[in-house]
Amino acid sequence: MLTSSLQLNDDHHVTNISVDDGLVDIEDTSSYQRDMYAMHVSEEPELYIGFGESASVQWAVAGLTCREAQQNTSRYACVSIHSTCLAVYSKDGYIGYRCKCMPGFKGNPYIRNGCKGTYYCTDCPGNTQYDTTTVQCTFTKKQNLLLGSITIVLVRRWKRDIQKQLRRNHFRKNQGLLLEQLISSDENASDKTKIFTLEELEKATNNFDATRILGRGGHGMVYKGILSNQHVVAIKRSKNIDEGEISQFINEVAILSQINHRNIVKLFGCCLETEVPLLVYDFVPNGSLYEILHSNSSSGCFLLSWEDCLRIATEAAAALYYLHSAALVSVFHRDVKSSNILLDANYTAKVSDFGASRLVPIDQTHVVTNVQGTFGYLDPEYYHTGQLNEKSDVYSFGVVLVELLLRREPIFTTESGSKENLANYFLSEIKVRPIKEIVAAQICEEATEEEIKSVASLTEMC
Repeated sequence: MLTSSLQLNDDHHVTNISVDDGLVDIEDTSSYQRDMYAMHVSEEPELYIGFGESASVQWAVAGLTCREAQQNTSRYACVSIHSTCLAVYSKDGYIGYRCKCMPGFKGNPYIRNGCKGTYYCTDCPGNTQYDTTTVQCTFTKKQNLLLGSITIVLVRRWKRDIQKQLRRNHFRKNQGLLLEQLISSDENASDKTKIFTLEELEKATNNFDATRILGRGGHGMVYKGILSNQHVVAIKRSKNIDEGEISQFINEVAILSQINHRNIVKLFGCCLETEVPLLVYDFVPNGSLYEILHSNSSSGCFLLSWEDCLRIATEAAAALYYLHSAALVSVFHRDVKSSNILLDANYTAKVSDFGASRLVPIDQTHVVTNVQGTFGYLDPEYYHTGQLNEKSDVYSFGVVLVELLLRREPIFTTESGSKENLANYFLSEIKVRPIKEIVAAQICEEATEEEIKSVASLTEMC
């Protein structure tokens, strides 16, 4: 509201100009005695006032529309950044435009930065202060910090609740209740097998850091973990999440929870709170037999002696015999290979990876399944018929024996560059060449001819 003392003419005096309302107050100051007379203001309908009376009239900046005025930026009157253009009408029609401060601002819209925030330093609400940059009341830094902290706490709590619900859903989807029943039904298994929380395994693996990856198996990725009691474990994470993989996971836990043998990798427990189920094994530090047999000897890697090879083969055979006939239920491994024979700190063999294994009822000699295994190790009879029995594991074990004798991979590249099956190569060569010409040079140096012939004969039988 602006006030002024302006003489409009001899008979009329401007007493007030309202910028906010767009009105001019005019008072009659004539000395003539008249009952009634008319006063005409330009661009406005006539106003009738009596002596000594006053009236308010509307006014406009120019007889233009807002759009027309805004097109001429140099003459546009609404120059304050917080101002807006308004149309002015009388009963006779459109007059022109005027300016007004936007809601929440007061002042003069006709000068730069003339529109100020409604609140000022002295009358801002509690916990706020006047910000000259934004020209309005804002929360103090302390209040902002408090609100930020509260928001963070609420968001974290919301995320934590969502994660808990998600983990419960995964537990049900991964047949957690069934697994608990399987473990609890076997007293021996329940004493040894634990269902871990995801939080425990995240801490153990530093949130599954890439530097903790030990390797990639046929059915998943393996991480090194350190439990809260400082026990070192290997944590297997299945790489697929379809129903078949979940069934394999439950199958592996059910099998391993019933197995107790020095040459079979020990199962510590599992985790069901993730979309991809997790298995927790005893950590076997020296890798697999495959890695040692087929590493580049020139790189300084450890070489197994002939005696070590015979011992490891004997230990792996003992593990398979236990699975086939000495365990509480018969187990067909279905994926016997050198990469699934792990070596502990003393280079003792530990048969691992039971994801493809099958439990067999006591009164059955075989089961019919979808063919599964690794090429080069796969039993041809099982491949063609789909009938799995203990002889399928024995065939695969025979391929491992050929690896020990020849130090070649199960599918290897010949001198001509073609790919060849190691088992087929061995069976064909042993018919036409002396055994000492076929086996690796290290074997010829360390083993007697009788030992080589005995192992070769056993291999051929497998």
